[in-house]
Amino acid sequence: MTLASLVFDVVIIGAGAAGLFCAGQAGQRGLKVLLIDHADKVAEKIRISGGGRCNFTNRDLDPAAPHKHFVGQNPQFCRSALSRYTPADFIALVQKHGIAFHEKHKGQLFADRSAEDIIAMLLAECAAGGVTHWQPCRVKNIAFLASGAYPESASSYQIDTDRGTVQARSVVIATGGLSIPKIGATDFGYRLAQQFNIPLVERRPGLVPLTFDGAGWAPYAQLAGLALPVQISTGAKKSRMAFDEDLLFTHRGLSGPAVLQISSYWQEGTPLAINLAPTVDLPAALAQAKARSRKLIANELATLVPSRLADTWAQREADWQRPINEATDKALARLAEQLARWELTPTGTEGYKKAEVTLGGIDTRALSQQTMECKTQPGLYFIGEVVDVTGWLGGYNFQWAWASAHACAQALPA
Repeated sequence: MTLASLVFDVVIIGAGAAGLFCAGQAGQRGLKVLLIDHADKVAEKIRISGGGRCNFTNRDLDPAAPHKHFVGQNPQFCRSALSRYTPADFIALVQKHGIAFHEKHKGQLFADRSAEDIIAMLLAECAAGGVTHWQPCRVKNIAFLASGAYPESASSYQIDTDRGTVQARSVVIATGGLSIPKIGATDFGYRLAQQFNIPLVERRPGLVPLTFDGAGWAPYAQLAGLALPVQISTGAKKSRMAFDEDLLFTHRGLSGPAVLQISSYWQEGTPLAINLAPTVDLPAALAQAKARSRKLIANELATLVPSRLADTWAQREADWQRPINEATDKALARLAEQLARWELTPTGTEGYKKAEVTLGGIDTRALSQQTMECKTQPGLYFIGEVVDVTGWLGGYNFQWAWASAHACAQALPA
């Protein structure tokens, strides 16, 4: 290799959704791009997302009101990028590549065939931009040079890797968060931020199942595998957040879309409130059943909620283990109230091994919302999940990856 071949306009670290998209976009602008990733396979998170079909964006995203669908210390930070690269823009790219897709519900778009089609599209975009791709390749060190390979610029970076040392005017960090370490997640981006004194927001698992202590959960463990639509909420007054989604019981606690969504808002030590029959007027239904039926309460309840749940719930009180016509009005009112507002406090989460995203990350106050460049470290950019921007379940995090990558790619100096 000649010295000239080891000089790039930009080195992008992380070949996931944001990194791949940024590399392709920058390459097609005419920049000389090197994309590096330490893992054996490209884009593993895309590959496993959406049940293997990749929920690649969401039609319902409102770029003018990111606080509706994004969590972080300053959700408004992502407005600029989201407004300049919208779901419609990414949909147009998917259509250009002839990828068939469908909407499941609530604006969620999935590839018809496989997430592999989205990965192939991103790799094709990189090829169209002449991107150099080193993978697997580990980055050992990044140093900031006051003067480097670009005489006309004030600075550049030296990147030491398993495949040699390169220089670049710009470095883009697209290394994601800590979630799902078995597919290659690392803390590389956070360590690099600390190296350059860039502030971080505390990290924790997001979009993650919630767990409960063994003894307290024992009565409900038998419900593992049961799914049902609920309304779930946490917080009070202005901080209250609620979702109408499906809940899934597990051996250790609760999962399903409802719980994954609420987990990003749940604070340790605070309770959840769950309405297990959100579409039913329970007091009226139970009163009507009492007037006409001699069946056990559990049997009548099984017409309103899943039978396994009805049986488990009736076991909670002796007053509920009798024919419904023999129950007191107070007992039935209590049953209706507890089903409509089941309060319970998780003891924790399933952690990063089961979390779909990482909450927290690079403090958005340290970045330009137009370009994703660090305000105090010229030529260093952070995009995607590594930043303190976390979307709802349902394609919002992928749209943030595309939008932040696009904003960065358009801003990179040639």
